Amino acid sequence: MKKYLFVLTLLAFCANGVEAQTKPLSLADAYRDYWYTGVSVNQWQVAADPSGSNEHDVTGQVSNDQTADWPLIVDNFNFVVAENCMKCEVIHPKEGVYDFTLADQFVDKAKAAGKKVLGHCLIWHSQCAPWFHFDKDGKPVSAEVLKKRMREHIFTIVSHFKGRVDAWDVVNEGFEDDGTPRKSLFYQILGTDYIPLAFRYAHEADPNAELYYNDFSMNKSTKVEGVAAFFRPLIQQGLPITAIGMQGHMILEDNVDNSLIKEYEHSIETIAALGVPTFFSELDLSVLPNPYGFSGANVSDRFAYRPEMDPYKDGLTKAHEAKISQYWVDFYKMLLRHHKDIIRVNYWCLNDANSWRNDFPIKGRTDYATLFDRQGRLKPFVQQLIDLVGKK
Repeated sequence: MKKYLFVLTLLAFCANGVEAQTKPLSLADAYRDYWYTGVSVNQWQVAADPSGSNEHDVTGQVSNDQTADWPLIVDNFNFVVAENCMKCEVIHPKEGVYDFTLADQFVDKAKAAGKKVLGHCLIWHSQCAPWFHFDKDGKPVSAEVLKKRMREHIFTIVSHFKGRVDAWDVVNEGFEDDGTPRKSLFYQILGTDYIPLAFRYAHEADPNAELYYNDFSMNKSTKVEGVAAFFRPLIQQGLPITAIGMQGHMILEDNVDNSLIKEYEHSIETIAALGVPTFFSELDLSVLPNPYGFSGANVSDRFAYRPEMDPYKDGLTKAHEAKISQYWVDFYKMLLRHHKDIIRVNYWCLNDANSWRNDFPIKGRTDYATLFDRQGRLKPFVQQLIDLVGKK
């Protein structure tokens, strides 16, 4: 009897070993010695919304129950960031009122799965609660009042998640594409001082958290060089900033002769020269026509729908699929050349169905911008990226 049980145990052990050996290597596992591989997570992937409510027109709400996506997130990524539930309008909708409900659900579920968590974002002109910059009479507040509000906002949120959130996007999208400061209400009231203030407040609230600046269109030389020129003296003076990030909302047709990839390579080198690393925070690749030469990710920009701008409603051609695959392979080869200066490669939206690129900047289009298709299947080119570094 003992011999029989030993044989059964041995067979079970061997079966589990085979299963472990044959389990596909994820992108995160393949690149774990190079950088973290992350993804954004929407609130319906964390928990279903049984009410069926849709108070906001939020990108990614293809269903009020996307919890079936969670195992894919756990298996394929080691860093996660919330798409919307930690932004000011959600977490701090009124003065003195905080709602951590959705954010706590996200952070708790992520930490239970052993994932690193990025808080997104503390200071951003867009999706900022309407009360933040105005007094009870609707007039802009003074510089001292805005400083006080910023500090209280940052301290409350960062302290609430201290020890659970590993890093923060402290300031998001503070510069224009020409490299000059964005004339947001933060800037109009405080000038550029609001940027270093935000970093100092965040560092005081959690000295162990990594602190990032993040922006779009960082492939443009004017922008990345303007950002670098601004942060260079602050870094030399000891600003508590960990890294400067590039969103990476890319458009396939912009990559003529690999020009887009070369631009990002220049940007990586420009940021590394400051003495801090970089990361890609919101990677996706639109394959749709680029209307009017549009670039960037300014969420207020919109164009009217035209059928000729939506040519792939019934699927991509094989030629397009091949171009997409080659782009990602070339892009990753460039990243590998600079891997010592890159701390994270993060994708924005898990699959094509819930990608914001379907609605931006033209609502209602059908795009193919992510790593997973509309049925939640990993796209074949991901294996090509894994094969660049081999099994580890």
